[in-house]
Amino acid sequence: MSIKEVEEEIIADFECFDGWLEKYNYIIESGRTLAQFDSKYREEKYLIKGCQSQVWLHAMMHDNKVVYFADSDALITRGIASLLVRVLSNQTPEDIIHAELKFIETTGLKEHLSQTRSNGLMNMIKQMKLYARAFKAKQMI
Repeated sequence: MSIKEVEEEIIADFECFDGWLEKYNYIIESGRTLAQFDSKYREEKYLIKGCQSQVWLHAMMHDNKVVYFADSDALITRGIASLLVRVLSNQTPEDIIHAELKFIETTGLKEHLSQTRSNGLMNMIKQMKLYARAFKAKQMI
């Protein structure tokens, strides 16, 4: 699936809920779908800077696509990370670099997060795009 198609699925999921309490529950449940995070990546160098809670992010290339692994010590943040992983994993570095991630705005997610969580969200996206740029640069060598 393309980034846009996955985003459309998430937007449709959000539209099924009436209020933000249900949407937060959906985000928390999404966090439970993250793949097991290998403890060897729970190191400082995989920690996302600027997040209110601890968020670890690791990426690898598989079949010319980036695969992300994430975890957090906070339920909402883990859920947010899971949404980003769902959208950006198994995509090409080029597609990730140019992804606009419109679902964040369309769902109202950013405006319903605290300022510190919103900053953390932006830092997660920044780090995921940095991984994609690094993998793209390696492909060009």
